[in-house]
Amino acid sequence: MDALIETLANYGWWIVGLVLLILEVVVPGAYLIFFGIAALIVGTNAFFVGAWFDWPQQVVAFIVVSAVCIYLGRRWYGREPLKDEGAPLNRRTGRLVGREARLTEAIVSGRGRVAIEDSWWSVSGPDLPEGARVRIVGADGAVLQVEPVE
Repeated sequence: MDALIETLANYGWWIVGLVLLILEVVVPGAYLIFFGIAALIVGTNAFFVGAWFDWPQQVVAFIVVSAVCIYLGRRWYGREPLKDEGAPLNRRTGRLVGREARLTEAIVSGRGRVAIEDSWWSVSGPDLPEGARVRIVGADGAVLQVEPVE
């Protein structure tokens, strides 16, 4: 077993590093890039240092270099906050809040319709005539809540 470990010591870390980097691309958000980079660094060190760098020392070096990579990566990614893309995917109507539109059907008994770009939406709000300008103030599922624009 030791002979196999010594034979693969120089290339094993590179193989592990490349596999982890490929998995990072395939599995989004897994943060395997830090471990992949650490494995490549340990593999390069093992290749050049060779006999003075046994496999237990390589494992310890991998753990230490992984921790350093994670620390540096978190600092790097922490500099710029994530941008909010708006409402979550499952709440697309939330992106319409704040927009103004014109009623295509009068709101009668609290229900009407409005056209926004190429879509027709059901709305709820105070009774208003067809053609009135409204502002979207909320969303309840696929029904937009509106108020008159003054």
